[in-house]
Amino acid sequence: METMFERLRRLRSSDTIRRMVRETQLSVNDLIYPVFVVEGENIKEEVPSMPGVYHFSLDRLDEEIEAVRSLHIPAIIVFGVPRHKDALGSEAYAEQGIVQRAIRQVKEQAPDLVVIADTCLCQYTDHGHCGIVEDGQVKNDPSLELLVKTAVSQARAGADVIAPSNMMDGFVYAIRHGLDEAGYEHVPIMSYAVKYASAFYGPFRDAAHSAPQFGDRKTYQMDPANRLEALREAQADIEQGADMLMVKPAMAYMDVIRELKDRFPYPLAAYNVSGEYAMIKAAAQNGWINEQEVVLELLTGLKRAGADLILTYFAKDVAKWLGGKHNASF
Repeated sequence: METMFERLRRLRSSDTIRRMVRETQLSVNDLIYPVFVVEGENIKEEVPSMPGVYHFSLDRLDEEIEAVRSLHIPAIIVFGVPRHKDALGSEAYAEQGIVQRAIRQVKEQAPDLVVIADTCLCQYTDHGHCGIVEDGQVKNDPSLELLVKTAVSQARAGADVIAPSNMMDGFVYAIRHGLDEAGYEHVPIMSYAVKYASAFYGPFRDAAHSAPQFGDRKTYQMDPANRLEALREAQADIEQGADMLMVKPAMAYMDVIRELKDRFPYPLAAYNVSGEYAMIKAAAQNGWINEQEVVLELLTGLKRAGADLILTYFAKDVAKWLGGKHNASF
């Protein structure tokens, strides 16, 4: 009997065949692992809303870096929680700031590990906003000066990549100019080009102690309803000197990831943020889902959408699931 339909199942008949024809590969090389460093001694404290994610004091940081290295995760992004906060976020650009000290320590321990520095002020300001506040308003241009000082101090400490996350207009141009002028023209910028004013950031603000003390961040982070604005933001950052782009959050914005990848021939990162992580962890702990299967499916989906790199708190788990090998993939 002549068949009139295509037998697509033929290429699904065994695990080996499925792997051979798989269109999207998730690899340990795609992963960037967020690390939180804090002041103090002998601190390894779990973030209550993020099971498996810890605050590390510098004297305990080496053990976490060794775990990352042993799993062949190629990069970390460092977030700092300072002891002192003020209106200008001065600890963000202090030579002995918590992030600067952490960067130097990591680069001494693991020179080949790529260290990305998150460049923002919100963890360091007493008001919790990502710039200078005057009369209840976050001021754009004066904030750029402090962001440049922060980026240069991070590069001086040894950061391999600067990742500005503040969403001030002109921040990439200002930081690129500042890095070049300081002799760090070789340091790339991974811009948080498309960062939405999202409800998915709650657990991170718990981890970084960065919740705004008044109002919200909707005057500088993007409206979650907007797609075309994301293209303008990305285009502006490219024109200002960004080397890589990022979309944050990831799960609810796969359409934006896909569109940016189709339009701009630049490496693209997706940030699988704290709220996304916490939801999966909570569901898994209640036995409602298979954590490993869900996480691998989600991150593969981000790759399929167009992400080249994925910042995720699941990075260590994923590396273990993939076998902890340099070229392991799913």
